[in-house]
Amino acid sequence: MILQFFMGICRFNFGLFEKEEFKKFLRMGLIFALIIGVYWTLRSLKDSIFMQLVDKMYLPYAKTISVLALLPLVMFYTKLLERTSREKMLIILPAFYGVAILCFAALVEIAQASPETIAARSTIPFIATKALGYVWYMFVESFGSLIVALFWAFSTDTTEPASAKRGFPLVVAIGQMGGIVFPYAIGGLPHRLGLETDALSVGILGVFCLCIILLVKYFLKVTPERMLVSFGVKKEKTDHKKDPGFLEGLKLMLSHRYLIGIFAANFIYELVVTIFDFNFKLAAGTNYAGVELSRYLSLYASSVNIVSLLCLLLGISNITRFLGVGVALACMPIVVGLALFGFLTLDSLSFLFALMVGSKAINYALNGPALKQLYIPTTSDVRFKAQAWIETFGSRASKEVGSIFNMSLNPLQSIFGVLAGKAHYLTLSGAVGFPLIALWFFIALYLGRNFKNAINEKKVVC
Repeated sequence: MILQFFMGICRFNFGLFEKEEFKKFLRMGLIFALIIGVYWTLRSLKDSIFMQLVDKMYLPYAKTISVLALLPLVMFYTKLLERTSREKMLIILPAFYGVAILCFAALVEIAQASPETIAARSTIPFIATKALGYVWYMFVESFGSLIVALFWAFSTDTTEPASAKRGFPLVVAIGQMGGIVFPYAIGGLPHRLGLETDALSVGILGVFCLCIILLVKYFLKVTPERMLVSFGVKKEKTDHKKDPGFLEGLKLMLSHRYLIGIFAANFIYELVVTIFDFNFKLAAGTNYAGVELSRYLSLYASSVNIVSLLCLLLGISNITRFLGVGVALACMPIVVGLALFGFLTLDSLSFLFALMVGSKAINYALNGPALKQLYIPTTSDVRFKAQAWIETFGSRASKEVGSIFNMSLNPLQSIFGVLAGKAHYLTLSGAVGFPLIALWFFIALYLGRNFKNAINEKKVVC
């Protein structure tokens, strides 16, 4: 009865599910909620801890370095995909990250402590503290790239197109629950308890990351085999003698215009939002410090997921269901274009908070699920290898370009003065941003048309 009740509630927002299908997406949503909860809380602490250990003006440098650090990680990830099943990968990665996060908790406790506490324990070299800030930043960036990308690769590889239209928005909606509760409850916990470091929050996240393994095992145990079937193409058997190496995902991406289009849509969005994000974090770091900054950024993370969930509950996914993936994809550049106009004309922390919340929320509620569906009419190699490149290295490369652009703020201020330098920076932002957003709009239409044709003709795009 309870299950039927929730199926009835979800019917308007997501569509009509059969019983086992609904159970599958509920389980998948719980896994995603745990992943998103851990990720969004880590993401808030990433910036806060970095700004405390290093400095807020060095955030663009940290983003740039994180791209280079991801190269060997993507290489290792690709190698694992060659030798390990998708199910085992969803156990190996959470185990690695869970243990690593627990180790970081101990290091953060020492590095973030007050000068008096440090003197009583041991001497922490200045360089080591700064290095920890950069390593921590790169580590959290890799978590968001690899774990989230792996989850969606697994999801698209075990879901048919018609089912994905209903189920993926539901999975995202459940995932937002984790993104709402975790940052507020865990990220702001040290501030509420009067602690001086974020070590408690980091340690709790390490435990929850390990819990992902239990949910994955449960999902695979109770979900019927018929519910783990992808788009109508037989799975390719892995040839263990074949060792295509690290660059196969890149080669796949560059060999198909469809995949280049997906890359471009991701790239332009991340580039523009990176400009917004830097200015928001810069303003937040000026107004808050210590665990209070962690609390504020955690509140921002929860707000993004609250708005995203409200968008889903109000039926934003119906745009995809009734108007198609192409229309859903084309809506995002329009939203970001309006946000860029606001960014260029208004200057306050409150507005930047609202701008970031709105841009991120609509992306997660509408654009994200639509982009994931684009991988459904593709081969298993594309889903796991090319998608890994697009959503890990490709996404981080766009953030690097945005970070390099943000690095120009200091030189411009030194040449023209603070106010004049900021004005030149904003002028450059508009000159770069608006043409890219226009290009993004036409790419979205191209992707939507090709996806629709592939589904209608029951063929693989690439």
